[in-house]
Amino acid sequence: MSDQLRQVAQDDGGGPAWDRLEDQLGWYDRKSVAAQQAYKRVKLSQLIVGAAVPVVAALQVSAAVTATLAAFVVVAEGAQQLYQWQTNWVLYRATAEALKHEKYLYLAAAGPYSAGDRHRVLAERLEGLVSQEHAKWTEAWQKDSHTSSAS
Repeated sequence: MSDQLRQVAQDDGGGPAWDRLEDQLGWYDRKSVAAQQAYKRVKLSQLIVGAAVPVVAALQVSAAVTATLAAFVVVAEGAQQLYQWQTNWVLYRATAEALKHEKYLYLAAAGPYSAGDRHRVLAERLEGLVSQEHAKWTEAWQKDSHTSSAS
């Protein structure tokens, strides 16, 4: 955020709602980046190792080596299903972007922040976004748990 916008927020006295917004925006941004990196690392590893399996088999390398490579691909996919890096990446990024939207509306005193008690409105909308993301995460986790146990 630019120094000018930061100064506007400080001068405005955004208080605890502003501090919570900054904290949550940072958390969702960091978690989104971490989940994206984990997902891409695992998927790229799967692609590389998966592509190596037929090559290793064609070269008539030991069956144990071929089986180990294939097992790695299966375990990596299982880890992706367990940790849901792609789902978390998308959910966390969506929440971070929604929080940024609220932040800039608040700083511009626009939309729901154009009149009345801006601090209260910010607190309510912020907590609504965080609660909504938590509900989506819980729903995705429960859906995945039921899908895994049904298999």
